[in-house]
Amino acid sequence: MNFHILTLFPEMIEQGLNTSITGRAISNGLLSIEAINIRDYAFNKHQSVDDYPYGGGAGMLMQAEPVYLAYEAVRKKIAERKPAEAETEEPAEAEQLEEKPVTGSEEESVKEKKLRVVYLSPQGDVFSQGMAEELAKEEDLVLLCGHYEGIDERVLEEIVTDYVSIGDYVLTGGELPAMVMVDAISRLVPGVLHNNVSAEFESFQDNLLEYPQYSRPEEWHGKKVPPVLMSGHHANIEKWRREQSILRTYERRPDLLEKSNLTEKEKKWLKDQIND
Repeated sequence: MNFHILTLFPEMIEQGLNTSITGRAISNGLLSIEAINIRDYAFNKHQSVDDYPYGGGAGMLMQAEPVYLAYEAVRKKIAERKPAEAETEEPAEAEQLEEKPVTGSEEESVKEKKLRVVYLSPQGDVFSQGMAEELAKEEDLVLLCGHYEGIDERVLEEIVTDYVSIGDYVLTGGELPAMVMVDAISRLVPGVLHNNVSAEFESFQDNLLEYPQYSRPEEWHGKKVPPVLMSGHHANIEKWRREQSILRTYERRPDLLEKSNLTEKEKKWLKDQIND
């Protein structure tokens, strides 16, 4: 998967994402993270990309043209890469493509597929695990980081497909939210995690929080590991983990339970736990 991050602070992105799991995935060729400096597309010698907003008001606004030119550079780069990738296909794959010609409507649909551009903004939809799963299906994803008092509305209307927020609070810029999104989405790309099953059972899968986990020693500060986890009985362990996920979600994020798919038996079990 290829991330293209439009920012005024590329070094912040590079330093934050070239470590740990994402850094290893980049080294292994599973991810590509490109930080594009919007200042490189400024049209003045000082590389200034902001100006005063029409109508007055506090602060400065990022201008439309540098943002648009940075986006266009990414779009053209992706368009040039596609034919090159097609040429490197295996002969068998190429033959299969020849056997199934694309119809006029299908060809038009492929051409019209717009590059996904996410603008990080407190005005957007709140980022969630479900959104991460959806965006992880994209081959290329552009993340646009605002700064100052925001970006000229006209370029947003021109290029942005999604407005996304990571919460109801204001940050200095979109770089930190962009890194949060890259981290969450990257974990869902096949091969990024050493154990591909781990992403499936983490918090928010099925809208439930993750169950409590324990490691050695068996007893620490008088607290013992639950016996079921040492029983070796996998069915009982899975049942315990599921129940603990439900209970923890009720205690810490009850709003998620409304979206989870609990069985009638599980609902009754939870009710009994609450009443005890």
